[in-house]
Amino acid sequence: MTAPHATPSASVRETTEGTVYTVTGGDWDEVVAAAAKADDERIIVNMGPQHPSTHGVLRLILEIDGETVTEARCGIGYLHTGIEKNLEFRNWTQGTTFVTRMDYLTPFYNEAAYCLGVEKLLGIEDQVPDRASVIRVLLMELNRLSSHLVAIATGGMELGATTIMIYGFRDRELILDIFELITGLRMNHAYIRPGGLAQDLPPGAVDQIRAVLKTMRKNLPEYDKLATGNPIFKARLQDVGYLDLAGCMALGVTGPILRATGLPHDLRKTDPYCGYDTYDFEVPTADTCDAYGRFLIRLEEMRQSLRIVEQCLERLEPGPVMVADKKIAWPAQLALGPDGLGNSLDHIKNIMGTSMEALIHHFKLVTEGFRVPPGQAYAAIESPKGELGAHVVSDGGTRPYRVHFRDPSFTNLQAVAAMCEGGQVADVIVAVASIDPVMGGVDR
Repeated sequence: MTAPHATPSASVRETTEGTVYTVTGGDWDEVVAAAAKADDERIIVNMGPQHPSTHGVLRLILEIDGETVTEARCGIGYLHTGIEKNLEFRNWTQGTTFVTRMDYLTPFYNEAAYCLGVEKLLGIEDQVPDRASVIRVLLMELNRLSSHLVAIATGGMELGATTIMIYGFRDRELILDIFELITGLRMNHAYIRPGGLAQDLPPGAVDQIRAVLKTMRKNLPEYDKLATGNPIFKARLQDVGYLDLAGCMALGVTGPILRATGLPHDLRKTDPYCGYDTYDFEVPTADTCDAYGRFLIRLEEMRQSLRIVEQCLERLEPGPVMVADKKIAWPAQLALGPDGLGNSLDHIKNIMGTSMEALIHHFKLVTEGFRVPPGQAYAAIESPKGELGAHVVSDGGTRPYRVHFRDPSFTNLQAVAAMCEGGQVADVIVAVASIDPVMGGVDR
């Protein structure tokens, strides 16, 4: 049997379930009386992996004493997809179809980090066309908007602020419509490829983006009116999920959680990629170290993303969207046919009618893929949740030898214990919502 405190007639041993007391001799009433005196009401609660407040299939193991959380641990692995392992069995270009599915709320960031790593190994970073880099930035910043909208919407829903949830998903739909127009899909795009992009922007895309920017500028102040100054909303978030700068540095936490401590760390500024050093934008910070500060930062980052997208539209000059090297460039001129999105018939006729050598080269490039020189590279970008890094290793073949991602959701989840222990059970939900983890990125 288990009892809270040892008695004179009990031996003690530690097990995975805790301390076990084996009572030998003595009166049973004495054992019961000793247990009653302990007044120990600590219990273990499983929040998840299917709890409506756990942001996907996350399991939180909470030890609670009354309403106070005395210990909090994360149980992960319920959404494991084996994406990193699967990459070893596909060629370098096909890898984008896997990585885009990791953090399914930020597909363009997954693709960009992976492709920047591959391009480092190929040594073609300076050969990627300017138009391709501008479109990459454009899509990533639109993706930052859609990701933050989900963070604010789901966080609001878990607090009972259902209007914020409705507004957030309403505005996200506008951005997903743009993604569908440009890539053919609302998510899981595989649009950013090593060397550039799968295809150019379709007709009407720029006009639709401008229209959405106008709508978003009108809609964003509504979140301020609903939440920012709302005394109920503020009371629920302020001083909840506290994590200071020292805690962030010790745990490797990045993104809005780190910037809520007052440190303006953003890889777009500190280690620019895709030409981010040429764009005019600010890095929002707060000094609250709590869930409310993270909410304010995400709101302001959305406004900054709108600024960057507008600059991208001004910079869009006609030109190619894939490197000129035909040994790397995946040939594609996509068109919408009766069977969905695929290569246009004119493009196929051109390949098959040019020369036998061109047809053979096309066949080998698509089936086998290009070779990447042996070596390893690390490419890091600033995703909506923090530093997203791709460590790409090649053995000189047409497939990755190893690809490993530093996903910010995985790293940031380490902060759950520091944020929640000593607080109330209800505040666990607020703290996890302020981290904004996506389990597809954690369990890749």
